[in-house]
Amino acid sequence: MFRETAIKEIEAIREQYPTARAALLPAIYVAQREFGWLSPEAYESVSSVLGVPRATVRGVATFYAMYKHRPMGRHLVQLCTNVSCMILGAEKLVDFLKNRYGLEAGGMSSDGRFSLVIMECIGACGTAPAMLVNNDFYENLTEKYIEEILEKYR
Repeated sequence: MFRETAIKEIEAIREQYPTARAALLPAIYVAQREFGWLSPEAYESVSSVLGVPRATVRGVATFYAMYKHRPMGRHLVQLCTNVSCMILGAEKLVDFLKNRYGLEAGGMSSDGRFSLVIMECIGACGTAPAMLVNNDFYENLTEKYIEEILEKYR
């Protein structure tokens, strides 16, 4: 169950929206922050605080790629592999992440430091290949540059 501060935060969020259902996205973010991922308990907690059916909470959460549906590493690496990024070497970078960090798409490194999500597009076609680490954006990627970037996330 949520800590009291999270409950108050979701209640404050709820007041900003015309219906409880409209407050789901930010409430789900609070749950993800509190639980680390969206476990069945997290869905139940949001459902309980907002008075929205658990199935509705889960349905909304599973629709969006920005939510974590299983335990993840401390840092989320989101690498774009869409057309521009693919043409400019993203597939090679996926192999590099697997070989250097043990990262499989959808998986977590053995040390719990990183999780990798393959993204369809992050809107950086002009500076591809590109990725996000947590909320930090990186472009013009190379294997060496990725190593330098990931070294900052200890």
